[in-house]
Amino acid sequence: MALKIIDHNSKQYKQMVDMRYNILRKPLGLAFSLEELEREKEDILIGCFEEDKLEGCCLLTKVDKNTLRLRQMAVLSGLQGKGIGRVLMIFAENIARDKGYHKIIMHARKNSVGFYSKLGYSTVGNEFIEITIPHIIMEKEL
Repeated sequence: MALKIIDHNSKQYKQMVDMRYNILRKPLGLAFSLEELEREKEDILIGCFEEDKLEGCCLLTKVDKNTLRLRQMAVLSGLQGKGIGRVLMIFAENIARDKGYHKIIMHARKNSVGFYSKLGYSTVGNEFIEITIPHIIMEKEL
């Protein structure tokens, strides 16, 4: 298992967009806009690979000088529960610390709150609907 930062518009980035679409967007009847993908040039794009095959991914978006927002966490469905999400999160947190950030926040899908809680994230505020499904804001001081 290799964890790495992915370059925007690379072959690996295309794999990442395809994975996020198939796991996160397509089931909700949603797609990515070109503008949305273009904005990701500024994000930290992270992938977990087995040889050249992407098995999981996430991205970090700058909120302010101290905070990053975790977005678009996805792991291939047959591999969920095998620790890939956990190692992606640890890697993302280490990158955030190395770049001088002190907090990660996210809009966690309600069905993922238990996963993030086990990694030390706390819920903030009440449940809300985003992209048609329940979410909760979570955060962690690094």
